[in-house]
Amino acid sequence: MSVAARGPCDEGILRATEPSPCSAATARWVLAATILGSSMAFIDGTVVNVALPVLQKDLQASVSSVQWVVEAYALFLSALVLVGGALADRFGRRRVFAIGVALFAASSAASALAPGVWWLVAARAVQGIGAALLVPSSLAILGAAFSSRQRGRAVGSWSSWTAVAGAVGPVAGGWLVQVASWRAVFFLNLPIAAAVLAIALRKVPETRNPSAGRLDLAGALAATIGLAALVFGLIEAPAAGWADTRTWAPLVLGGLALAAFVLVEWRGAHPMVPLKLFRVRAFAGANLLTLFLYGALAATFFLLPFELIQAKGYSASRAGAALLPLIVLIFALSRAAGALADRVGSRLPLTVGPAVAAAGFFLLSVRHDDTRYVTTLLPALAVLGLGMAITVAPLTTAVLNAVDERDTGTASGINNAVARVAGLLAIAAFGIVAASVFDRALDRRLSEAGLSAVAPKIPAAERRKLGAAEPPPGANPAEAPGIRKAIAAALDDSFRVSMRISAGLALLSSVSALALIRGRSPR
Repeated sequence: MSVAARGPCDEGILRATEPSPCSAATARWVLAATILGSSMAFIDGTVVNVALPVLQKDLQASVSSVQWVVEAYALFLSALVLVGGALADRFGRRRVFAIGVALFAASSAASALAPGVWWLVAARAVQGIGAALLVPSSLAILGAAFSSRQRGRAVGSWSSWTAVAGAVGPVAGGWLVQVASWRAVFFLNLPIAAAVLAIALRKVPETRNPSAGRLDLAGALAATIGLAALVFGLIEAPAAGWADTRTWAPLVLGGLALAAFVLVEWRGAHPMVPLKLFRVRAFAGANLLTLFLYGALAATFFLLPFELIQAKGYSASRAGAALLPLIVLIFALSRAAGALADRVGSRLPLTVGPAVAAAGFFLLSVRHDDTRYVTTLLPALAVLGLGMAITVAPLTTAVLNAVDERDTGTASGINNAVARVAGLLAIAAFGIVAASVFDRALDRRLSEAGLSAVAPKIPAAERRKLGAAEPPPGANPAEAPGIRKAIAAALDDSFRVSMRISAGLALLSSVSALALIRGRSPR
C-alpha cells in the first residue's frame, strides 16, 4: 500500500505500546502475523487504485461512483481507527485483530463478487471497518510482544517487509487486473487472511492494556457522521451544483457534526483525540503539515492511474509498475532521513522535504511532447519520492518529540488518523476540480479539432465519467477517433491542474514546518 494509505506514524504507535515480552519462538510467529496482516491492508490501497479505471469501465460507473469505492473504505478507516486501537487495548489485541482480519476477508470476497458499483461501495465500507480493527491492533500486538531491547529490530523487520509489500502491491495488482480481472484484486486478500487467522489464533498470545479508558463512542459517531456528510456533499457538488439540497445540506450537517465532535472531545473524560495536545506548537505544526501533504499525495495516487490508463494508454500492469520508483524511494531513504533528523532536528527536513515533493508534483503537471516514461514521468515520481522520503521519518520524530512520553501512543495515533482524513477529504475535493476542468477542457478540445458541434451532444452523465466517456450515440464513425482523442486530452488537462494544486498544498506543508516546528526539540 502507498505511504499515503500506510500512515506516517505507524512506527510511533508501535514503539509506544507497553511491552509484554514473549518467547523467541512465539515472537517469530507474532512478527509473521503482524507483517502479513498489515501488508494485506497496505497492499489494498495501491492495488485498488490501479484497478479503478478498469473497474469504472466494466461497471459503467461515473467518477463520483468510483470515488465512493475509495472513500467508503477510507471514511470508516479514518473515523474508527482510533476506536479500533481502544477496543484492542480494552477487549484484547489478538481478539480484535482476528475479528478485523475476518471482517476484511469477508468484505473482500463481497467486493470481488459485486454485481454493481453500489454493492462494491457497501462492501468497501465494511472493509474499512475491518481495517480500522486490524491495523491498530496489529501494531499493538507487535509492540507488546518485544522487550525494549528487541523492539528496534522487530520494528525494522516490520517496516522492511511491509515496504516490500507496498512496492510489490501496485505491480502485482496491475498484472492481476490485466491478465484476469479487477475482481482478482479482492480475491487476493483471502489466502493471506486465512494464513493470518491460522497463525493468530494458534500462536499469538492475548494481551490487553489494564489501564485502558472508556471508549469514546460519542466522538466516533460524531466524526463518522461529520466526515461522511462532508464527503457526500463534495462528491455530489459537480453533478448537482452548489445550490442543490444534495450538496449544501450534507455540507452543513457535516460542519455541525464536526463541531459537535470538537465539543465532545473537549468535554469528554476519555476523548480519543485529546485537544490539549494541539496547544503544543510543534504537534499542531506536524499535523497541519500532514493534512496538506498527505492530502496532496492521496489525490495523486487516486488520479494518476486514470491519467496513465485513460489518457496515456498504459496497460494496468504498466501503470502499476510506473509507481514503483516512488514507493521504493520513500522506503529506501526514510531510515537515512530519520538519522538526519536525529542529528539536525526535524525542522530542516520537514521544511525541505515537502518543498522537494512540491517540485515533484509540479513536474507531474508539465506538458511534454516526448511521451517516454524515462524522460517524463520517471523524473517527476523520483523527485516526489525523494521529497516524501525526506519527510516521513522526521515527521514521526517530530510528533513523538512534541509530547510527553505518556502521550506518544495517542499522538502517533492522532497523526496517523489526520493523514487518513486528509486523503479522504482530498479525493472528494479534487473530484470537483477534475470534473470542472474536464468539462471546460473537453469543449475546448473538441472545438480545436473542428468538432464543436459534437460537444452539446455529449450528455452530462457521460461527461461525469471523465476519461471513460464515449462518443455520443449516432456520432459519425469518422469523427469517433477525434472525439476520443479530445476526451483523453481533456483528462490530461484536468490532471495537470490537479497536480499544480497538489504542489501548492505541499508548499503549505513546508511553510507549516518552518513556522511551527523548532529546529531541535528533544522530549
